[in-house]
Amino acid sequence: MAQVEPLQHSDDVQHTLREVQALLGRQKLEEELVHRQSGPKHDLVEGLVHKQNIARMSKKLGSLHPADIAYILEALPLDDRLFIWDLVRGENDGEILLEVSDAVRETLIETMNNAELVAAAEQLDADELADLAPDLPKDVIEDVYLGMDAEEREQLRAAMSYPDDAVGALMDFEMVTVREDVTLEVVMRYLRRFDELPDHTDQLFVIDREERLRGVLPLGTLLINDLEATVGDVMLTDMLSLHPADNAEDAARAFERYDLVSAPVINRDRSLVGRVTVAAVVDFIREQSEVELLNQAGLKEEEDIFAPVIDSVRNRWRWLAINLVTAFVASRVIGLFEGSIEKLVALATLMPIIAGIGGNSGNQTITMIVRAIAMDAVRPDMLKQLLRKEMGVAMINGVVWGGVLGVAAWLLYGNWELGAVMTVATTLNLMLAASMGVLIPFAMMRAGRDPALGSSVLITACTDSGGFFIFLGLAALLLM
Repeated sequence: MAQVEPLQHSDDVQHTLREVQALLGRQKLEEELVHRQSGPKHDLVEGLVHKQNIARMSKKLGSLHPADIAYILEALPLDDRLFIWDLVRGENDGEILLEVSDAVRETLIETMNNAELVAAAEQLDADELADLAPDLPKDVIEDVYLGMDAEEREQLRAAMSYPDDAVGALMDFEMVTVREDVTLEVVMRYLRRFDELPDHTDQLFVIDREERLRGVLPLGTLLINDLEATVGDVMLTDMLSLHPADNAEDAARAFERYDLVSAPVINRDRSLVGRVTVAAVVDFIREQSEVELLNQAGLKEEEDIFAPVIDSVRNRWRWLAINLVTAFVASRVIGLFEGSIEKLVALATLMPIIAGIGGNSGNQTITMIVRAIAMDAVRPDMLKQLLRKEMGVAMINGVVWGGVLGVAAWLLYGNWELGAVMTVATTLNLMLAASMGVLIPFAMMRAGRDPALGSSVLITACTDSGGFFIFLGLAALLLM
């Protein structure tokens, strides 16, 4: 079995990806040249070249960490991805499937039969299998479930019973427990029996005979104290504990606030049911950040960049349709002032500036508010306070930068009145952008929707239509 290398630096992974892409290109070129040639041993030569290329590629991929292989698979077009997947499939199938994005995972699973999927799933722990289970066929899950012992079945059932945003979905069941009445020397002998400790083991969990959590024993405390002391003498009883139904975002904030590596998960009876590690929290934060970015752009789900055209269309059409409607509204606003634009052509060249600066300011505001809501830093009763603050910021920016635009318009077109309209319109549109940047996420939050959902589309629609109306309306009143 090949020795698996540790995780690589991001630059090293990029270098490996480029090497794999170069090998793929070389393979295609060599095999195409051999295929064009003719001769009595053409098939033999072609087969040897193919085997040589396979061996070269397998050697390159054989020592990579599953996470690095997943990165490479995500970066390759579908045909190359499936070719590489055929080469790396084996004892790390399950881990690779866990590491790749949901969209890419679908393309890989489609190439596997039930026996291969069962073998891949059996490589995973119960908490990992729970993450993969929604993407697997029902009969595969049933086969894997039947192959588990009673404890593993219960763990899988528990892990799958919680929603994705609950602590129960993040917890794992690999942990080290000790009793409080044993000495530290006994604990040390017990730990030496392990081939390796579970990942991110920074503390041992102290339980009683009913498996209720009594405290935690940090490894540092274990190492620096007298081995004759008992666990109960040195354990910590003032520790953060989580419940399976707790919100995962709250748990993530606790890990960040207290610099935690792991935390116990207990039920209502204080029985220890699992633990959450910083690795699971980091994965959750990353996934939530990706979802938020997708929602801001109006995308329904994460998308494989090499997905079939029709799949990408299904993912993107909803908010594009909304954007089409808002763009039509903006065009009708411009249509209302066609006469003014015909009389003063400068309006047509200046109005995109008003809309653009308003859109940028609105996106700044809405991004800050959405982040504050996600961090649970604002409450619904703070709406008026935030609105006043953002309007004040917008007014100052409007006067300053609107003044700059006004002077520029005056110098360009020799019309000080046009410059004044630019200044006032910029200020008013920035104030509109600020108000919408606060009101849109608060409205989403009160409606029980993700505040980031389509936020960039909505704020752009408001600042475009509003900016055009304000600028052209003022121009029609004061310049005509």
